[in-house]
Amino acid sequence: MEKILIIDDEAFIRENVERILTDDGYQVLCAASGTEAREIVADEDVDLVLLDLNLGTEDGIEVLKELKLLDPELLVIIITGFGSVESAVDALKLGAFHYMKKPFKADALRVIVKLALQTQTLRREVRNLRKGDLTLFENVPLVGAGEGLKEIIRQVKEVARFPLSTVLITGESGTGKELVARTIHHLSDRREAPFVAINCASMPVSLLESELFGHEKGAFTDARQRKPGLFEEAQKGTIFLDEIGEMDVSIQAKLLRVLEDRKIRRVGGTRNIDIDVRVIAATNRNLRDAIREGNFREDLYYRLNVFPIHIPPLRERKEDIPVLAKFYLDRYGRTFNRSFQIISPEALRLLETHPWPGNIREMKNVIERICIMHDGPELTPNHLPPEIKQAEGIVAPPASDVTADLAQGLEAATDRYEKQLIAAALAMTGNNVLQAAQILKIPRGTLRYKMTRHGLHGGGRDGG
Repeated sequence: MEKILIIDDEAFIRENVERILTDDGYQVLCAASGTEAREIVADEDVDLVLLDLNLGTEDGIEVLKELKLLDPELLVIIITGFGSVESAVDALKLGAFHYMKKPFKADALRVIVKLALQTQTLRREVRNLRKGDLTLFENVPLVGAGEGLKEIIRQVKEVARFPLSTVLITGESGTGKELVARTIHHLSDRREAPFVAINCASMPVSLLESELFGHEKGAFTDARQRKPGLFEEAQKGTIFLDEIGEMDVSIQAKLLRVLEDRKIRRVGGTRNIDIDVRVIAATNRNLRDAIREGNFREDLYYRLNVFPIHIPPLRERKEDIPVLAKFYLDRYGRTFNRSFQIISPEALRLLETHPWPGNIREMKNVIERICIMHDGPELTPNHLPPEIKQAEGIVAPPASDVTADLAQGLEAATDRYEKQLIAAALAMTGNNVLQAAQILKIPRGTLRYKMTRHGLHGGGRDGG
């Protein structure tokens, strides 16, 4: 869980920002002064700082300098009033990541924080790659015993040898598409250069264009300085375009031009910039259907689909389930100091029977939850969550419940069961609305409407 420090002398701002970020799943620390902030940064591994330049009697610029001395790689977002934009620019020169003017909207804060944390993650991963550290690949490991996985590994090794070949990775959410992309990068001659990832579904069109291609000073409101895009940041390396099927058609046209010419032009720019980047795209959608619906360009599809890799869902990789389950049991057993050693035959049967709509991500979360709540040495059916104990399918309610439902009427009973299913899908995906909608096989907007009607909350997370 990412750790964010808020530094502001106004309590109501600290509390409001803390509430927004906590709801999004971040661990939040607060400081009312530079002195308090310095102590926290000295004692804690902080991923990101939100720093108000106006700290009463303290100079926010001096606090920034001191924090950077404590941790030169610390990312800092400056919060400033309208009258101190020049100070914010000075802060950027000192290494601040970005600045936001008061008052700001919650959605704008979420976007900037997410981009900052993605940048921090990328920096650490590049550093780890240069050290030859493979631990970053453990999040959703290429672990398994089946022929399907062996074929994927063979394809990964083969395409890694050709550093310009474009790759299109398809598969359901949670199958490990980004891991495959990272592995291709790591095995290629580009491994010493950056691997830059972006989720095309997570930001609006205008922001996505600027993030991908960069912008010149004055290109739009608040574009107060030139900003290189992610294609430039990935120079000599790899850019991973996740959820490419959600990209707006207007951006698809510009991406096609980049793939054909190997040049980009910043928003508001007048000259082309040569790039040397491998493009790996991924999607959980059927792009051929999207083409027929007019939502995806056919020429871009063929330009991306030079080397296709399909990752089957976990329910079609039954032979990989025992290996993955044991891998995560060992991993989280060490993390939480548990004594689990084996999985009982009955528990393993239930794991193999479960359809795993959330794929490997769901399994990872299930095993982690088991290791938090229970101890071994044997994982038994009693340790498994209800949705896996009922792996044979949806279990009909007991007769007493049916009688109660009949008393309520069909509409009320249907609403109650709909709410239960939505709540289960949200819990399964960690409140990720997009993934929950995919599991339920309904549009995201429809799910949002039903969540509001049932009083359910998804923490504002719409990403895939």
